[in-house]
Parts: sequence; C-alpha cells; structure tokens
Amino acid sequence: MSDLLSSIALPRDVVERLLKAALDARQHSHAPYSKYHVGAAVLDEHGRIHAGCNIENAAYPQGWCAETNALGHMIMGGGRIARAVMVTGAGSEIITPCGGCRQKLREFAQPQDLIVIAGDASGVRAHWTLEQLLPASFGPDHLKN
Repeated sequence: MSDLLSSIALPRDVVERLLKAALDARQHSHAPYSKYHVGAAVLDEHGRIHAGCNIENAAYPQGWCAETNALGHMIMGGGRIARAVMVTGAGSEIITPCGGCRQKLREFAQPQDLIVIAGDASGVRAHWTLEQLLPASFGPDHLKN
C-alpha cells in the first residue's frame, strides 16, 4: 500500500485524513435495502475535507450517494472546487463512483485535475483521475457562450 500512497499526487497525511473521514462517514450510512454502506470525503480548494454517506430510500431512485452528500457539504461549507475524493466501501471489489456521481463530481472539477481514490478499512486500494473514469465528459465549460 505504501507504493500506492506514494503514487498519489497528494501529501500522505491528506490521503490519510480523507480515508479516515470517508470511513467515519460510512458508519452513518443508511442502507437498509442494499446493505452496501458507502462513505466519501471531498477535499476542496481550501484544503478542507467534507464527508458524506449513502442514504437509501424505499423509492429506490430517490436515495443519495455518499459522493453527492459530500459535495453538498462542500458547497454548504463554501467550497466550489473539488481537488480529490475518497470513496470507501466493503467487499472484495474496488469501489468507484457510480456514473451519476462521476457527472456530479465533474460539475466541481476539471477531469484531469480531480484525483479519485478508492479505499476500505484496509487502506487505499486504487486511484484515478476523473478523466480516466469519465472520458470525453460534458461539463460546465460546454455551456459557456
């Protein structure tokens, strides 16, 4: 894992704080249907970390992903640019943001600049740029006159 941490373009302590915040948020997840608890943490342009968890709803499409909640906390906290996001889940498969969350992250970051990190209780498992996860994306720049 230390090789993986050293390959992330963020200070080790920031990655560790993101992981802790996402794992802590995961403990508050409301996932009575899927039983898949997710925590996320977003690093904003001011160096602050904003966390969120998934919140499911009996009307399935009405639930909120952890990344959505973390972005909401970032906006409420005065942040406008996401620099990194940590997503945590359980199981043998590496968790990544769903398609909808990738697009939500795109709203607040340039794809080549946003670092997306996957983790779990064992630590960091993988990382990408948003551009790698959402190639040829549509974003706010497309709507400028």
